Amino acid sequence: MPDKDNDIVVCRCEEITLGEIREWIARGYDSLEELKRVIRVGMGPCQGRGCRDIVIREICKMTGKSYEEVAPGTFRPPTKPVKLGLIKSEEVE
Repeated sequence: MPDKDNDIVVCRCEEITLGEIREWIARGYDSLEELKRVIRVGMGPCQGRGCRDIVIREICKMTGKSYEEVAPGTFRPPTKPVKLGLIKSEEVE
């Protein structure tokens, strides 16, 4: 009987389900960086803020690693959205 949790969308930005994540971890992609490269999890506009912890916890469950053993991955700046008004120069010539 299929696990109904597999249909849960974990990465909303890239529309990646828990089932897809589990499938790739089972194939041997057991780090966040590897999963980012093969299925783009955590690479959407939120940069993984919504799904990173869930993916890391699933890696832990399936590999037996502790949370501290799984690298949190790298981030491209900005990791938080910044309003353009905050970085706009006051002096416009």
